[in-house]
Amino acid sequence: MKQWRALLLLGSLFGGGSLLWGGSVRVYPAPDGEELSREYSVQAGGQDVPVYVARVAPAEPDLRWKAMDDKANSACYYTNAAFASFDMPGTVTVEVTCPQEIHSVRVLPASRNLTPTIAGHRLALTLSRPGPVTVEVNDNWVGALHLFANPPESAPPPPDDPNVIYFGPGIHEVSHIVVTNNQTVYVAGGAVVRGVVMPDEPFSISSYSGLRNYSPTFVLRGTNIVLRGRGIVDGSRCPTHARNLIAVQGQDITLEGVILRDSSTWNIPIRRSERVHVSNVKVLGYRANSDGIDICNSRDVTVEDCFLRTLDDLIVIKTDRGQGEARHIVAKDCVLWNEVAHALSIGAELREDVEDVVFTDCDVIHDKGREWTLRVYHCDSAHIRNVRFENLRIEESPRLMSLWIDQAFWSRDSERGHIDEVVFRNIRAQADPVRIEFKGFDPTHRIENIVLEDVVVNGRPLVLGEVTTNAFVGGVRLRP
Repeated sequence: MKQWRALLLLGSLFGGGSLLWGGSVRVYPAPDGEELSREYSVQAGGQDVPVYVARVAPAEPDLRWKAMDDKANSACYYTNAAFASFDMPGTVTVEVTCPQEIHSVRVLPASRNLTPTIAGHRLALTLSRPGPVTVEVNDNWVGALHLFANPPESAPPPPDDPNVIYFGPGIHEVSHIVVTNNQTVYVAGGAVVRGVVMPDEPFSISSYSGLRNYSPTFVLRGTNIVLRGRGIVDGSRCPTHARNLIAVQGQDITLEGVILRDSSTWNIPIRRSERVHVSNVKVLGYRANSDGIDICNSRDVTVEDCFLRTLDDLIVIKTDRGQGEARHIVAKDCVLWNEVAHALSIGAELREDVEDVVFTDCDVIHDKGREWTLRVYHCDSAHIRNVRFENLRIEESPRLMSLWIDQAFWSRDSERGHIDEVVFRNIRAQADPVRIEFKGFDPTHRIENIVLEDVVVNGRPLVLGEVTTNAFVGGVRLRP
């Protein structure tokens, strides 16, 4: 806490972070001591943009599986990608320069319809609106460059406000900060907040992994809490499974704009909360169980305009026993890169009911996983109803859709549950092979009332014969 107070004067001098203006582009210089990429240099609006390094899962499937399964040594399995971040109120031209000559470029998501120009070692593309864009040069998908083009930032909070926890430009080390009612955490552009484990910190031993668990770096507990900015919250100094980066438990909570890098376990667990809004948050993680956003026993939660590339689940909904239902949840306008597990899912831990969930207008630009892109994974006793997967663009999927009730490693209840009223609408997917599986458990624990409407796979409409079902599935309708 003393560290961020010591930086109040610096923050006030620079008005929320050292910055450069290039036309309509706002650029935040990198802090001294932060490693930058040697694979890419970036200019936006004619201004140099720092290109940071992020560890990501390796290209080889067996090493990705090891990163997930060998939890104690999970941090040993990685390669490097890169990211650059800037604010753009209007149209901007971005130029990327590489050490090698550029022969081919893929810009994702494809739905942005961005066509770069290439000249030697340089490419250029024009962005007309904010949003995350991934650039893959010469088929180097694993070491891609992620461009985080942000909308203009609203006025930073005053650094001397007693209700503001302010991190100005520079590198900061913190262990555990509890943020309470009516407080704001502001991570300025050019700031890197590193979570660390202090020698005398209390911990518990995880019954799942056998590794030490510490309190999260930031705990947002209470009402009317904000964590925002254009800086980075980083977990690379923490052992695997040590601590979450941001834990949410409360009401009327907002997360906006920050970049989360290398969490040692779940990035953002949202537990027993109401009216939570997560927007324009970027998540990069490569270690075991580095889930992106886990929405647990919460209501009225919206996740939008985010980018997630992690080893484990990206956006997932769960319900533990006795902690309340999950309902009225929307994930929309996100760009997703799935490495091992699920992109958009409900489960596995489902011990309280889940109702009214919408996954919409998202792009899955990669799915390299061994699980499913879209799934309800049910191995406990809850009733899951009124779920919509709609207006989704999936550019790669080894396992496309699954609705599943059975017993599994994660089961805690003796009874199995139910899945009812699930819609897959306006889906455009590339899938190799085409795998769609609906599996109920027994005559009294069934999957019912499933609609597949305007689902196009590999350029042609889905046919019912491509959907695998068992005897405990009923009411599957294909439209048209």
